[in-house]
Amino acid sequence: MLVTLITLVIAAIFFMSGKVRSDLVAICSLLVLLIFHVLTPEEGLSGFSNSVVIMMIGLFVVGGAIFQTGLAKMIGSKILKLAGNSETRLFLLVMLTTAGIGAFVSNTGTVALMLPIVVSMAMSSGINSSRLLMPLAFASSMGGMMTLIGTPPNLIISDTLDKAGYGSLSFFSFLPVGLVCIAVGTLLLMPLTKWFLVKKEKKGVEGRRNKSLDQLVKEYRLLNNLFRLSVEKGSAAVGRTIAELNIRHEYGINILEIRRQAAPQHRFLNTVKQFYTPDTVLEEADILYVSGTPEQVERICKDFGLMPLDGHVSENTAGASLDFYDIGIAEVLLMNTSQVVNRTVKEVNFRDKFNVNVLGICRKKEYLLQNLGEEKMHGGDILLVQGDWKDIARLSREEENWVVLGQPLEEAAKVTLNYKAPVAALIMLLMIVVMVFDFIKIEPVTAVMIAAVLMVITGCLRSVEAAYKTINWETIVLFAAMMPMSLALEKTGISEYISTLLAQKLGEMGPVFLLGGIYFTASLMTMFISNTVTALLMAPIALQSAVQLGVNPVPFLFAVTVASSMCFASPFSTPPNALVMPAGQYSFMDYVKVGLPLQVAMGLVMIAVLPLMFPF
Repeated sequence: MLVTLITLVIAAIFFMSGKVRSDLVAICSLLVLLIFHVLTPEEGLSGFSNSVVIMMIGLFVVGGAIFQTGLAKMIGSKILKLAGNSETRLFLLVMLTTAGIGAFVSNTGTVALMLPIVVSMAMSSGINSSRLLMPLAFASSMGGMMTLIGTPPNLIISDTLDKAGYGSLSFFSFLPVGLVCIAVGTLLLMPLTKWFLVKKEKKGVEGRRNKSLDQLVKEYRLLNNLFRLSVEKGSAAVGRTIAELNIRHEYGINILEIRRQAAPQHRFLNTVKQFYTPDTVLEEADILYVSGTPEQVERICKDFGLMPLDGHVSENTAGASLDFYDIGIAEVLLMNTSQVVNRTVKEVNFRDKFNVNVLGICRKKEYLLQNLGEEKMHGGDILLVQGDWKDIARLSREEENWVVLGQPLEEAAKVTLNYKAPVAALIMLLMIVVMVFDFIKIEPVTAVMIAAVLMVITGCLRSVEAAYKTINWETIVLFAAMMPMSLALEKTGISEYISTLLAQKLGEMGPVFLLGGIYFTASLMTMFISNTVTALLMAPIALQSAVQLGVNPVPFLFAVTVASSMCFASPFSTPPNALVMPAGQYSFMDYVKVGLPLQVAMGLVMIAVLPLMFPF
């Protein structure tokens, strides 16, 4: 017992100091419990196989796909329209939407669904996301209080009352209590988040290494001479490769991209393909994105029977644009000692040697965009190259010749695969349906895992590696390593001893004091052990205490479920709190500053309100 208490106190001190990584503190705490045989290895490692932890991993992947496909941005833009320019209105919409979903979907699933949407909204509106993400986590827990299935403690107290002969609670018996929780939480979080959670954004020095893809497109004026040519039926280009057509040398035109729409029957798995290599065989209905003068474009269309798409009218939008799903652009700075200096672009043959195309040269603030093949390169020149993202990244290996500015693979990860948004939306919707309806005999963790795998298989994420990168392993390790702590507190009898002692002492002072004692005992316990375990321990104690006093046990059991679920002062007390921690860049003390006042205030309000809703 003593070892467990000392370990818990020391871990809490390190968490609050923030000087040591939280996941390292959690692992060390777990090792102490194993070394002193408080827990067996099986018990100590049980957190890493817990279904909640596995679900969190899957939800990170699903959330990453929602963000990667641009679905988050689409949904976020709809909410932003409702919010207008009001930050307060946006805050309220996030709270109410999250709470509404949380009433029917697990709080973990709710946060995973809303997290990428809220981050996208914050980026679009210029609001600091740290002010919205912690309220998002808290609102998901508050929403769970509105229905019987919203959170496990609700089911536990309903079952406890039923077995004691008081009858079970109905689906919406919790609704009045849930509404009070949401009202109190919203009113308090509005000022608390402004005071404690508006962090200064990190602003890097703007330079070539920080240029976005849109900035590069504008800087090199790629859209100024961008034309799209459709390969018509009977065109002389059908069945021939780009190399065979010799377009660049014969016409002085750069082919930036060949875009091909997938066949309708395969629309679910793939809708857009991008090509750029010389050995690409052209097919009917291909669309060529080319850069050149109107005269050059007119000549090639006449020779090969190509159809210009009205100059600058996209097949999907009102204007021609470049997308970077599979192929991208980046700047390359030539070293003075480079072997390519004083050689022409044509001589170096970037296309064959490195599988990239040179679109432009920036030399002393002057941009060279035409007839690049005959242009000799100088030391200090910056080349704008285009190619497959992986091919651009491989250019970094030629360090003696040049430096690739920026991180191509990171830039690729930022490109939204917006043509996959409908697929991601369908997968997400099916996951939610399976989790909401009990008649579908699939466990929530299984539904999440299926959704995560489908996101990868259908291309909503670029690769399995990209899926792994969406997982925040620090959060997973923190949560999984701290879960056995609840088992240690329960196994050593600390939890039951404290809860029984407080309930007995306060019971002598009257029902209101007993209600307060039960509430804050459960509230304290759920900071260190799961809300489900807290409810299982406290529900029978609350029932027996109320029966001994001869009063109605319903308000006491409601105190247990509210206190168990409304835990905000710790990042590892609930999965939602842990999920938003990395995205919001929160420290342990951020939860204490915002969550502890809210947790205490929620308790005081409930002690006053519960006897009015369910009289003693």
